[in-house]
Amino acid sequence: MSITERILTGIKQTLETGDKVKIDLREASAITGSGNNVGGRTLFDDAFAALRFANPIRQAARTVVRSGQSAVQFVAKTGNATTVANPWGYTFTPDSGTPNTDTSIWQLPTRVITAQLPIRSAVLTDVNYLDETLVEDLAAEFGAAEAESMIINNDQAGSTTTTTGGVNGLRGLNMYTTASASAFGTSGTAITNGIHSIATVSQAGAAIAYGDITDMARLFPAQYWTLPGTAWMAHPQTIHNLRNLGGAAIKQFPEVGNGDGGAVVYIFGFPVIPNPYMQLVGNGNFSLYLANWPRFVTIADVEEMTIQAFDQTQPGFITLYAEKRLASTVRDPFAGIRLVGV
Repeated sequence: MSITERILTGIKQTLETGDKVKIDLREASAITGSGNNVGGRTLFDDAFAALRFANPIRQAARTVVRSGQSAVQFVAKTGNATTVANPWGYTFTPDSGTPNTDTSIWQLPTRVITAQLPIRSAVLTDVNYLDETLVEDLAAEFGAAEAESMIINNDQAGSTTTTTGGVNGLRGLNMYTTASASAFGTSGTAITNGIHSIATVSQAGAAIAYGDITDMARLFPAQYWTLPGTAWMAHPQTIHNLRNLGGAAIKQFPEVGNGDGGAVVYIFGFPVIPNPYMQLVGNGNFSLYLANWPRFVTIADVEEMTIQAFDQTQPGFITLYAEKRLASTVRDPFAGIRLVGV
């Protein structure tokens, strides 16, 4: 039966019965031909999206799940409990104590990442696995956005890092104060508090050198060396630069890797985490971090990620609206060290 005959038959049936009639207009493949536009039915493969690099900091950082709060406050105990002069023996003085024991606090507001995605509703039923792919890719895209903000964003007034959130974004690692020794920032609940100082090694020259790596390992506090989660973090191009150090000047670079393509998987026994959102080697750029990440960085997540569907004013379309809320901070500034270019 031809398509025209099917339509006429359907019209006749609905006139006679008054019922809603569905007419199958799909055309069977011709017996004498095959291929595109010859006939037959189109098969939709499952939809997919290219894989995104989400947030590599989450591989090792400490994560606190919370719900409903608009801000999160961090409290660090500072100073010593024992006397500096001589803590040995049973000497005790009533109503007295070590004067430098204190707390340092800082508070960060919850930040939000949002996305608005218009979709033609018919395509959701036509293409297999499209709705799941949209949600999966959206979650990965949020992960990429938070990763970039956690590295390079400046959350202070006058910030120029608007593409990563600016004053509405996270407090990026690179905005913390450069210093020869780590220290807690000012104590308080203002947005200007809690900007810690991070021990920073300056490159010996414009290009990264072997001595830069050994200096970082030497200055990294020994109490963090054997803890789980201690790792280097660098851009893949920086990892490539490190691998190229095994040239004429240095016959053997201290790396451990498999024959399956692993490049600089370990340096001095510490694993290397690739992070494409970090800066490349360059003047003033922070191209390499060495940290015990569970103590160095804390990510405070709101427990729920919201995805809602709204009808558009244009018929046949819906809009997906999604939001994710979180905050992040350097929690223990002594647990990390970084390299800056000159």
